[in-house]
Amino acid sequence: MKYSRYTFVGLTTVFAMELWSSAILARDFNATPPNASWQEPAFPGQTRAPIIDEAIDLNKEVIVDGLRNPWGVDELPGGGWIITERQGTMRLADPEGVLSPPIDGLPEVDARGQGGLLDVVVRDDFQSTRRVWWSYAEPRGGGANATAVATGVLSPDGGAMTDVKIVFRQEPAWVSTKHYGSRLVFDQEGALFVTTGERSDPEPRQLAQDVGTTLGKVVRIDPDGGPAVGNPEIPGGLPEIWSYGHRNLQSAAIAPDGALWTVEHGPRGGDELNRPEPGLNYGWPVITYGENYSGSRVGEGLTQMEGMQQPVYYWDPVIAPSGMAFYEGAMFPDWEGSALIGGLRGQALVRLVIEDGMVKGEARYLQGEARIRDVDIGQDGAVMILTDGRSGALIRLEPDA
Repeated sequence: MKYSRYTFVGLTTVFAMELWSSAILARDFNATPPNASWQEPAFPGQTRAPIIDEAIDLNKEVIVDGLRNPWGVDELPGGGWIITERQGTMRLADPEGVLSPPIDGLPEVDARGQGGLLDVVVRDDFQSTRRVWWSYAEPRGGGANATAVATGVLSPDGGAMTDVKIVFRQEPAWVSTKHYGSRLVFDQEGALFVTTGERSDPEPRQLAQDVGTTLGKVVRIDPDGGPAVGNPEIPGGLPEIWSYGHRNLQSAAIAPDGALWTVEHGPRGGDELNRPEPGLNYGWPVITYGENYSGSRVGEGLTQMEGMQQPVYYWDPVIAPSGMAFYEGAMFPDWEGSALIGGLRGQALVRLVIEDGMVKGEARYLQGEARIRDVDIGQDGAVMILTDGRSGALIRLEPDA
């Protein structure tokens, strides 16, 4: 176990000189010009919210390090964590940070590119059921693959997964190694939200608008398989679809009021925060903020169209979002109800203050420290982050006493 203390500060004009460099770093994220400078937000506050004026000291404790490309983490009700590594391994970490060997019995994954073993979740009844759900890139033959979700029962000794079955398969499969989406979130009714990507390439990305497919969608399923009760009826659409017109959703969480929120990767610019409503179209690739990586416009360069929803908030330049949680706990009282989002390209923990469905402020912590792949809230109110890369780590954050 490793331990170190870091200090982070927000925007103000009265800090001592030794904290000035951190203040400048915190202030800079709204000073960088957008990639798509010709675009305008649809309403005030849709982008570049005021920087939260905050000075906070954080303690940073490395619980587990040396993880190989970790992707998802969930705290177990009895203590400890379950963690996925993209190459296809799932491990347990006990409360002291002791890491288990890989769990046996998982299905084969396609770990090329952005694929592999992805998110993982358990429910509050895990101690009695031992049941786990995970998402992954499933090989389908001929180089094709697609997002799938499986469930299984973890053996009492934590060494093997049994009773494994697949409860969701994205269709159609595609020869691509990008944009799998894959966040898993249980709602308050017990249904399982699954986010999917549109596989990135020009041809499959158009299927984000096709409700006869599950590319570029939020789907809502019964945890045992099949569409969940209460899904919207979309003309010509598959019964598991909740919303559509998404690009690559790697952040999703249930807010304290029970609503689903997501953050999806945009192109170069255009990462989106959405509150997906049942049956609605979120526009990709017809409308979007940002531009292609080449610098050209996406499609006709539209940012608005009748019948397509605007994001609640967007980033240009991007943060490259991955992982999300709403803070509920006593350890950070000023953060109560805030959305906490991992930034990959942004290399930061991003905090959004959301009031009445609008973003009122943004702060960034750990800037430049690491690519943050996932975010979880510990049972004690600590913020847990999972850092990306060939030597990733599970890190506990708490305020300095």
